[in-house]
Parts: sequence; structure tokens; C-alpha cells
Amino acid sequence: MTVSWGLIGASTIARQFMIGAIRAQPDGEVAAVMSSSPERAATYASENRIPAAVSTLDALLKSDIDAVYISTTNELHLEQALAAIGAGKHVLCEKPLALTSADARKMVAAARAAGVVLGTNHHLRNAGSHRAMREAIAAGRIGRPIAARVFHSVYLPESLQGWRITRPDAGGGVVLDITVHDADTLRFVLGDDPVEISAFTQSAGMAAGGLEDGAMCLWRFGSGVIAQSHEGFTTKFAGTGFEVHGSEGSLIARDVMTQKPVGSVLLRTAQGEEELSFDREDLYPRSLRQFHAAIRGEGQPS
Repeated sequence: MTVSWGLIGASTIARQFMIGAIRAQPDGEVAAVMSSSPERAATYASENRIPAAVSTLDALLKSDIDAVYISTTNELHLEQALAAIGAGKHVLCEKPLALTSADARKMVAAARAAGVVLGTNHHLRNAGSHRAMREAIAAGRIGRPIAARVFHSVYLPESLQGWRITRPDAGGGVVLDITVHDADTLRFVLGDDPVEISAFTQSAGMAAGGLEDGAMCLWRFGSGVIAQSHEGFTTKFAGTGFEVHGSEGSLIARDVMTQKPVGSVLLRTAQGEEELSFDREDLYPRSLRQFHAAIRGEGQPS
């Protein structure tokens, strides 16, 4: 069975990562793209060898597709996802699912009722580095986890700025763009959920309209683990990292908060230091492979 995909949004992320990931699946094809601009849809389809280009959601959902990938601006996710679910399509949606947790829960409930697969593209949980950290913690290699730190302040390139730094109504700002990734990665690696969070945000000169371009967060998890995270759009040379410190050891990862399968993970214990090996599979094909498996009834999306 071939899984035929429609793209909701002629986006940079779809072009750079998702189209190739879909085509990397033996049962995957990109059949159509939708943009509210007919000209953009046609150009995008031509540039990316996509057979059909449409300018309305209705036209896309009436076409012979099985699943949609949503990468429009954040405020559109809810309406577009509910429409796709109502049309019986499986939905892979960019984070955040919606602008509020209540709206995100509506999407989850609708997908369950319709019997279709709904997934969020939290790509970082598909990184081999984070999976190696999760496995080391589960195996007890650092003892009882006590604290964690995430360094995820980067420089947002001009090509991606746009609505992210100018449109509060579209769900712009660093919290919905980067902090949500850190929340998911912490949950995945620790195998735990936060029960308290507090944050300071700032506008350091890039964002406008009251939006934040920097954030520092403090988290408390159900197990008692405390964590801190730093997200930003304005730091060019900070680098990224992720640390988890336990009663018997520490995991120190560098350059791992990225869309690419790179970086390093160091385990430090009383026995010394060990660099953990991990697979370097591309994050997006792994995500699509699990999503296709979920469509077949084999497990859940990543």
C-alpha cells in the first residue's frame, strides 16, 4: 500500500526535510501541495516535482491522498487538522499542535474518534543522541536522575524570521518555536512529565509586536528532577547542548539540539569518561517510518 501525502503549506521545512523523508519511505509519495497563493503552489510543485498544486484546503482534501503534513503558521493548525481528520486523512502536524492545550486536545480527541493517526513533528526525539541518553538513563547508568540542563539558544536566520518575530496572532515567538521542542525532548529523555514550570522571557532586539525572542525556564518533574532550559533567536555563537545529572553519573551532550544527526554524548561516572555511540540516521525519515507503521496499526508515531 502506498501512502499518498498532501502538503498543507508550501514551506521551507517541507522542502528541506519532509519531502525527502516521505520519498525515502518505500511506500511513500508526495502527491499534492496546497498554498493559499496559486502562484506559489504551482512554483513549489514544479521545483519539488510534486504532481498537483492546489490553492484551497477543500481541493486538497478531496484529492486521492491518505495523509497530510501541516507546516503552515501556528494559528492555522487547529482548523486545518480538524478538516483533514474530518475528511478521513491521517495528520502529521508541525509543533505546536495548536495555540492552546485545549485546542490541541480537541485535535487528539477528533483523531481518536475518526480512527486516524495524528502525530506532532517533534523531530528531536528521533535523534540517535537523545535515544542514547534515554537508554542510558533507563539502564541506570547515571543512577537516579536529579537535574537536567538544555542549551538551545541559536540565531534565527533571516529566511525563517518573518512571522516568527512579528506576528503574535500567528503564534510567533521563541516559546512556541523552540521551548516546545525542549519540553518534548526533556519528557522523552527523562521518561517523565513536568508538573511545574516558571519562565522569564525577553525581547533582545529581533522580535517585535510584544513577542519574545529569548526565554529561560525552570522545570520540576513528577519524579523530583529539576531542569533549566535556555531558548533564543539571537545568539550566534552559543552552541547547543543537553545535560542530565544523576546520583551516580552525568550525561553531557553537545551540538545535539538540531535537525541533523550530529553531536556527541559523554557519560561521566566514577569509572571515568565514555563517549556513547549512537546511530546517525536522519531524524525525519525515522519519524516518517514510524508514522507509516502507525498507519498500518503498528505502534504509535514518534
